[in-house]
Amino acid sequence: MGFTIGGIREMRSGARRRHRGTEGTAVAEYTGLWGWAVVPGARAEAGACSCGDPVCPSPGAHPLGFAGEVPSGTGLDRAADAWAQTPGAAMLLPVGRSFDVLDVAEQAGRRALVRMERMGLPLGPVTVTPTGRAQFFVAPGAAAELPELLYRMGWDDAGLDLRALGPGAHITAPPSDLGGLGPVRWLRPPVLDTAATPPQARLLLGTLAYVCHRSLRPGKRRTGGGP
Repeated sequence: MGFTIGGIREMRSGARRRHRGTEGTAVAEYTGLWGWAVVPGARAEAGACSCGDPVCPSPGAHPLGFAGEVPSGTGLDRAADAWAQTPGAAMLLPVGRSFDVLDVAEQAGRRALVRMERMGLPLGPVTVTPTGRAQFFVAPGAAAELPELLYRMGWDDAGLDLRALGPGAHITAPPSDLGGLGPVRWLRPPVLDTAATPPQARLLLGTLAYVCHRSLRPGKRRTGGGP
């Protein structure tokens, strides 16, 4: 992507010199360093969505229809200026371009991440949400491949609390607030080596499925399918 560690420091010091808002700087980091587009999203307070729809189905968790995205590759000045057009917007990342997402319960995700790190598996970024979900960034195509992958691994009928998000979906980016419930946070922050090339879902899915299965109530577990 043309950025180095020195470039990160320069961009961040440039942000301080220009007295940019923290959100504008965060948007520029997503677009300029990690190569992800950022979409202005609605906010929610006391259950009411800033989009103005009194029956909004996803309060504070959807793109603003009137605002354009900040494309990947946008630098600090342009990103900050673009974001200033939608003050207070949440930062949303479009899924299905640079990455898909494997979404599991937070505790299962935390346990799986420890296992994966011990096993030396390739890992991309991972977020945790105030709704108790862990979101693993994986290579695009995971959402379409998930049913077949689970079938091949013997987990297709296990009733796992595991889903994949793909094209058309958006996730809230740290540190933006999700639906008025609190900020999304990094469980494993992005790094230059994997932000643009997250791992294939099949490399992580066996461990995630196994841990999700172990998290089921005893009466709902079945044997088989473990790594």
